[in-house]
Amino acid sequence: MSGDYHGDDDHEHQSAWGPHDWSHGAPHNSWAPIIMSIGIGIFLYTVASAYSWGEMVDPSSIPLIFLGLTISFFGMIIWWRQDASFDGIYEPRATGTPFQNIQIRKVAMWMFLMSEMMVFTSLFSTYMRYRLGLTPCVEIYESGSWIVNSQTIDSGEAVNCFLPASELIASSWFHIAPGAINTFALIISSFTIVQALRWAKKPVGSVDEEVRRKRVYRYLGSTWILAIIFLTLKMVEWFVGFYIPEIGFLGLHEHDIVSLVNEGYTIHADHYHPHHGWEDTHLAELAAANPSEFEEYFANIASIEGGYVNTDAVMMADIRVSTSTFFVTTGTHGAHVFIGIIGLTYMTWKAWTGGYTPQNAVSIEYFGLYWHFVDLIWVLVFPFFYLY
Repeated sequence: MSGDYHGDDDHEHQSAWGPHDWSHGAPHNSWAPIIMSIGIGIFLYTVASAYSWGEMVDPSSIPLIFLGLTISFFGMIIWWRQDASFDGIYEPRATGTPFQNIQIRKVAMWMFLMSEMMVFTSLFSTYMRYRLGLTPCVEIYESGSWIVNSQTIDSGEAVNCFLPASELIASSWFHIAPGAINTFALIISSFTIVQALRWAKKPVGSVDEEVRRKRVYRYLGSTWILAIIFLTLKMVEWFVGFYIPEIGFLGLHEHDIVSLVNEGYTIHADHYHPHHGWEDTHLAELAAANPSEFEEYFANIASIEGGYVNTDAVMMADIRVSTSTFFVTTGTHGAHVFIGIIGLTYMTWKAWTGGYTPQNAVSIEYFGLYWHFVDLIWVLVFPFFYLY
């Protein structure tokens, strides 16, 4: 099928695969949405089938995972080919209520964002339900009941409790640094995307076209860099960790900041024990101060000699609910950032070629709505999951 539009008959359709002659009207057909939907559907279904609690259970699904990604990428290429020819001469508008005379693409973006809001609302509500419903692990540890119930490293039994990621992340300024930097990075990226739109929409003649081109692609490129920084620091926080050298005049000693995964904070942590210890040393101090209160706890498994408890016990906890709610929520947000990076890659390239003008700058505006939404979600995620 040819991408050319023949004649002036509005009933002639352009190619569903390639560029559109937008000056003759909006395209009436495109395979991009259905192809990407099929690809994403295959990808999500096979990923869900292949993994259980973070562990691969069906390696045979791997080819289908890559097939889903390939189909999605193919649909995206079709979408980009068609958008690359968009000159803004015709921007279709809705005719029915309640969206009458509003650009159809803007309506579609708002409807998409409303559906995304429901997704994140369900994730936040699930987190708060378990956060408030399950007993905190620290509370169980300090009570000493885990020793009475033999939920120790020796018995193999674990306490079912809630351990928020903030217990680890907010333990020091260095642990929380990646999340804090990411917060500033996304806030700044909202500014850069607005500046890209501002320069793209400047009227023709009010600014040199070469200056417009450079400003738009530099601001879009800056947004892309900030998004890359966000995902990089997220990987450092989850999987890598980092090294802190000794800096005497700042009072810093040499040590490693352990990643969440290396700490053991994973979605299959059914017998979790932190590196800093859930041992009986704290209970020993409490028992020394209140021997009569703690004597019944340890009567059958330990002896109180000189005011100290000697159990050699280490509490084990099943924290899979805690870790799942954290990683699913922050991972879903990270996936949205990754999708934004893909879109920004194309948009930066288009801006570099001088593809944005006041007539078609609305494309940046529509993407900006999505990007501001991603930023807003992180502004909520950071205090709830990293500080609270």
